[in-house]
Amino acid sequence: MRVLVACEYSGRVRDAFLARGCDAISCDLLETEAPGPHYQGDVRDVIGWGWDLMICHPPCTHLSVSGARWFKDKITEQAEALDFVRMLLDAPIAKIALENPISIISSRIRKPDQVIQPWQFGHGETKATCLWLKGLPKLMPTNIVSGREARIHKMPPGPNRWKERSRTFEGIAQAMAEQWT
Repeated sequence: MRVLVACEYSGRVRDAFLARGCDAISCDLLETEAPGPHYQGDVRDVIGWGWDLMICHPPCTHLSVSGARWFKDKITEQAEALDFVRMLLDAPIAKIALENPISIISSRIRKPDQVIQPWQFGHGETKATCLWLKGLPKLMPTNIVSGREARIHKMPPGPNRWKERSRTFEGIAQAMAEQWT
């Protein structure tokens, strides 16, 4: 199975699929944090390379409702972000999962197919994560654990806060690889 993990610099989802024997590559404007197959550049450069599955993590900066107080100041950026999401969802790939936090994608494009939490996949934390699915089943929880800490939400301000908040939890990456291959 050929898997494109779009807008991922961490390599977590890519590596979970590689471990399952898939031909997987991550793609991001940033270089990857973890050694492995990675295209550093625009996903539009590689989206038509004949993938069986694409998992997308489009930037949520202009989409997430946690930034709603700034929406009035970024109308153009928000429109561009929504166009990017539409392009990803409309890609000529049979199986697509688009991941984002609670965002305006729900009201401007369509409601998510599923909302998952890290605590359903072995991490005692909360971080509502929406999945918009095409040709894929909903993820089934793999390891429900106690603990409901909002660690991601409580991160202090800093230059790398956005990067820390954007990493996919390893348990979720593993579930994607196990259930979607």
